[in-house]
Amino acid sequence: MKTLRIAVIGAGPVGLALALLAARQLPGAQITLFDARPADRNVSADPRTLALSLGSIQLLQRLDAWDGARAEPIREVWVSQQSPVLAVPGWLGEPRVRLSAADMAVPMLGAVLAYGALVAPMQRAWEAVAASEPSRLTSRFGTPVNALKDLVDGVEVDAGVAEAFDVAVVAEGGVFGEQKALADLSSDYRQDAWVGTVTLDGGRPGLAVERFTRHGPAALLPLHSGKTSALVWCVPRNEDPVRDLDDAQRVAVLNTVFEPGVGHIAAVSPLKCFALGLSAQRSLVRGRQVRIGNAAQTLHPVAGQGLNLGLRDAFALASALRDASDRSRTSPSLDAALSRVAWQRAPDRWALIATTDFLARSFTWNAPGLDTLRGVGLAVLDRLPFVKDALARQMMFGRR
Repeated sequence: MKTLRIAVIGAGPVGLALALLAARQLPGAQITLFDARPADRNVSADPRTLALSLGSIQLLQRLDAWDGARAEPIREVWVSQQSPVLAVPGWLGEPRVRLSAADMAVPMLGAVLAYGALVAPMQRAWEAVAASEPSRLTSRFGTPVNALKDLVDGVEVDAGVAEAFDVAVVAEGGVFGEQKALADLSSDYRQDAWVGTVTLDGGRPGLAVERFTRHGPAALLPLHSGKTSALVWCVPRNEDPVRDLDDAQRVAVLNTVFEPGVGHIAAVSPLKCFALGLSAQRSLVRGRQVRIGNAAQTLHPVAGQGLNLGLRDAFALASALRDASDRSRTSPSLDAALSRVAWQRAPDRWALIATTDFLARSFTWNAPGLDTLRGVGLAVLDRLPFVKDALARQMMFGRR
């Protein structure tokens, strides 16, 4: 059996996870990692905020690529609705769902950290393993891939010089505006997300909050022991209530959006704005080309699960490639293994795509009573512990 040659395109969290998994699980494979970013660029300073589920953290720990000291654990999640239209008898206050790591008997539900705090240790781990086996593990930082071309039994990767690989995996991320032109399915939600950080007085350490408002969802993710939180504030693009406000006005509005139990918002950082939409490939696999992570789907941040889905893509793909290259037993062909991973990942992918798409679209509907139905649903869900437990495990580990 010939040596399996794998090209991984994109050295973000998902691409690095796949490269590390493949290096460990496919000891005979040749793996080349491409990225347009120079290797000496200091990614550790990148402040973008990422939320990881417990399942993703466990995967990174197995790869020796997790720096828990730079992450803030999520120990509680509150999901609630602002100003419900209908008061539900038997439920006092606003309908909400509360999830707790203690109730689930786990150390945390997930964690929040900066992009650089995640990618820097993953890149160091890759560089260490590549240095130990330079004959089969190659880094091509500072080398953008210009084109991919299907071959009879592989893929030609054009990165200035054309090279043939058995499999090419595209793991380059991007926001909706960058990915929609490449997608099979694309939908512009006509919503924008304003992202930044807020300073809290009296905040609860480890608390993540999802708040449904009449404009769209708003979320706070814990960063520094209840003192600061990352903010994601989703609003309609054509009736944006945030754009023209100054910082003091934004602070005032945010303190009406979030309930007092999260703490008093004392200050807000400059906010950046991103267009929101859905872009998705129908399948992860096309011939010998595979797309994972944001290259396969970009989602609305309402569920905060895009990166976790991409890491599960990487894990499943590495396992399929390992099975295809296993010489100790009758193994599926490479094409059969790739086809299997596409089918294996479909339920998890499409369940999450459908859920986030439904939630995102529901804020564009003007039918009367929708706020009431959402509030009643939250109130009922909080009274169903078995359903709430299943929801929490779905968010932590995905659909299995």
